[in-house]
Amino acid sequence: MKKVAVYGQSYSISAEKEIQILLEVLEENNIVCFIEKKFYDLLIEGGILDKKYPTFSHFSDLNSSFETMFTLGGDGTILRAVTYIRDLGIPLLGINTGRLGFLATINKKNIKESVELIIRGEYSLQERTLLSVRTVPKTEEFTELNFALNEVTIARKNTTSMIGVTTNLNNEYLTNYWADGLIIATPTGSTGYSLSCNGPVISPDSKNLVITPIAPHNLNARPMVISDGTSIQLEVDSREKEFLISLDSRITTVPKNTNVFIEKAAFTIQSIIPKNQSFLQTLRSKLLWGEDTRNETNL
Repeated sequence: MKKVAVYGQSYSISAEKEIQILLEVLEENNIVCFIEKKFYDLLIEGGILDKKYPTFSHFSDLNSSFETMFTLGGDGTILRAVTYIRDLGIPLLGINTGRLGFLATINKKNIKESVELIIRGEYSLQERTLLSVRTVPKTEEFTELNFALNEVTIARKNTTSMIGVTTNLNNEYLTNYWADGLIIATPTGSTGYSLSCNGPVISPDSKNLVITPIAPHNLNARPMVISDGTSIQLEVDSREKEFLISLDSRITTVPKNTNVFIEKAAFTIQSIIPKNQSFLQTLRSKLLWGEDTRNETNL
């Protein structure tokens, strides 16, 4: 490993010790480190860095010569980092300085150990599916960044009334969900918003998506797992003239006559899994599946 990028939250310093550990390990191994410009300015302002580093501020500043992007924060930080990586194929590793963290899995107590494993090549790469979105009429906010790693969400706006989301799969009518909204989640996003709405946990290497209604009025409406090769078309009926579409943490308002077309994106994101980590280990840790004392002999 010769060259990496580092991305972190630019609105507050919550990982002073962690960024110092990361930079020390990279420097010890003669690895060139580029830091995202806003994050870098925050670190300089806080007096955390003792030397200058090259910076990046846009997707166009990066290329395939970067071998890894490290993020410091939670899962939301990784979702924002994806907007820099896009289809460049730069693998991602998240150092968790936030709370739950299904994507940012590296514990801040294990930074040095985990980074050294990666430097020695003791890791695997996990491909993660993204969703792409197209709207008719066209939505300018999603012209360039029209993809999502976690989920695409349709939600009501300025009303306490439910909305109807007419859903077609591969041009065939499925149903009209009467609910507060509808989530289309990737396997990565299955442990996010969809999970909190009673959606299933899906393994990251599954070739599936999940449709999860938000507080459905039809009590028999349940999450549905579909192939990730499915083309999805949504149309909203609402008392209000507008509704919300969100792609991960990016959100915009669109008129209710908008047709939303969702399908698997043409590129994937590569997530780095150090030798001392695994998806199942993360599930046991984050969802407390190992807390049953009857399982202690199996851990």
